[in-house]
Amino acid sequence: MDRFGNARVLVVAGSDSGGGAGIQADIKTIMALGGHASTAITALTAQNTLGVHGVHAVPVDFVREQMRVVLEDIGADCIKTGMLQDRAVIDAVVAELEARAAHVNVVVDPVMVAKSGDQLISDDAVSHLRSVLLPRAKVLTPNLPEAEVLLGRSISGVEAMREAAMALRALGPEHVLLKGGHQQGEMINDCLASAEGVEVFTSTRLDTRCNNGTGCTLASAVAAGLAHGLTVREAVLQAQKYLFKALRSARRLGEGAGPVNHGFNSGYSQL
Repeated sequence: MDRFGNARVLVVAGSDSGGGAGIQADIKTIMALGGHASTAITALTAQNTLGVHGVHAVPVDFVREQMRVVLEDIGADCIKTGMLQDRAVIDAVVAELEARAAHVNVVVDPVMVAKSGDQLISDDAVSHLRSVLLPRAKVLTPNLPEAEVLLGRSISGVEAMREAAMALRALGPEHVLLKGGHQQGEMINDCLASAEGVEVFTSTRLDTRCNNGTGCTLASAVAAGLAHGLTVREAVLQAQKYLFKALRSARRLGEGAGPVNHGFNSGYSQL
């Protein structure tokens, strides 16, 4: 935190016009957990609960300029990345991290596919993400499909998840939180890999269609925790608790996958 006690998170990600995922979910999550969210928007999407209807990339130089002006003035205690749609924007983000935020914790959420199934990253950018950004990560937060793409193999079952989390950690990130929400069954297993090994967290699956932006939300909650000075494990536990309550209290919006209730702990949600 800075000298005024602000927990500052800079989010570098795409915008979701439907408000359920992306930058919008990131801002709401960080604010709900008592942090300040700054942003560098990488792309604009025309999106609702039914899917992504259009993507407009922000010029790479402007992505980097957004990062620069925030870091030079406000600063950051943690940086969280989301949708980085091509090699050029990945290079720009890495260059700015190295130039102005070399010692800041980075949470990398390797956003590849929207909840609707729409692809959000070019094929040739995946290997680039793996080689140049993953080694900069304090925490990598892939879901199962993203982990399968990064490792080039299928992952099925808790033991395979344990092995996959350690294999992902071998690519460079200090910690890996492998999210198991895409598993079948009543229980969900998340695996946290670190230098000490792999810890498995088990939770009950909630029966809800209001699950758009869960990955963005969880990763931003982890980033907020780190910005507040929590350990990675503490930040993960706080993030999981927050997401569970946001899912449980979500109210239906739209005809497809609706958003979670990011503001369940605000005064407005009590009215």
